[in-house]
Amino acid sequence: MSRKTAFVGLLGLLIVAVALTACAAPATPAAKAKKKIGFSVYDMQYGFFQDMEKGTREAAQAAGYDYALVDQKSSEATMVSATQDLINQGIDALIISPVKPDAMGPLVDAAKKKGIPVVVDDIGGGGTAYDVIVISDNANGGIMAADYLDKLIKGTGNTSKKVASITCDPTAVYAWQRNVNFEKRIKELGYTVVASLNGNSKQEEGYRLMKDVLSANPDVAGVFSCNDPMAVGAAQAIADAGKSGVKDIPVVGFNADEIALKAIKEGSMAATVQQIPYDMGKMTVDLATKLMNGEKLKYDKEAEREIYVPVKLITPENVDTLLKPQQ
Repeated sequence: MSRKTAFVGLLGLLIVAVALTACAAPATPAAKAKKKIGFSVYDMQYGFFQDMEKGTREAAQAAGYDYALVDQKSSEATMVSATQDLINQGIDALIISPVKPDAMGPLVDAAKKKGIPVVVDDIGGGGTAYDVIVISDNANGGIMAADYLDKLIKGTGNTSKKVASITCDPTAVYAWQRNVNFEKRIKELGYTVVASLNGNSKQEEGYRLMKDVLSANPDVAGVFSCNDPMAVGAAQAIADAGKSGVKDIPVVGFNADEIALKAIKEGSMAATVQQIPYDMGKMTVDLATKLMNGEKLKYDKEAEREIYVPVKLITPENVDTLLKPQQ
């Protein structure tokens, strides 16, 4: 055999060996696409929703998800259009804190058609086919506020039994429970609710309504507000009338927003009932993960698919534990 013939034969064997090795080698799997969480938030101008968004975003990132945020800016039209855009992006789960729960129907239907689970964070579900809603224990928070306001009023020495109730919009069905249960409990304690008025969750509306209450009922003894911006507005109206929102007409709010914590620290507002929106946001991502994995959820209220987050009373005695350090 010639050297040339031997070389050609050896080369052929090497080619065959390489080919067989290539056939036997396992195929490299394609990189698995990351799942994407979409969050449609009520309005990022409010501290409550800023904290909620932070909890949602950090939990999504920690879980290795891509994350997309849209801000409804308190607009029903924006909620519908921006959330529909999220759904069209190809998200794997939708989390929404709806400015208008009653307008969510088409959005939930669109998500369901694409197999996208829907987790509602606070506000309300609008009677839609969402998978779960995370809410604070609003009913108990209203009762807590009534009991504490009763204690404060007695401490002022005021013998008046008149109180005011500043409410959220009735479409926010869960927040609405705060005032419903406050009013029920405060009446059981012997008070009369001389005003139950919707302040549309705005500080300036809380201020305006409180001025009207003071004009019609100068002997009003205390105030409960559905949220902190309205409570701070009410406290300012009381201050402008030459009285104190702690010692004369105690004001109790709801949320534990930074503006309320500062007002409590400064002595212009008596207390607030703390929600923990950061934890609520984290919980929605955990629930979205379970839903994407096909797991069955455990509800606090099965029929409404509700899961509750506890609330806490914040007063001058414990407000420092929540106040953010000044920069």
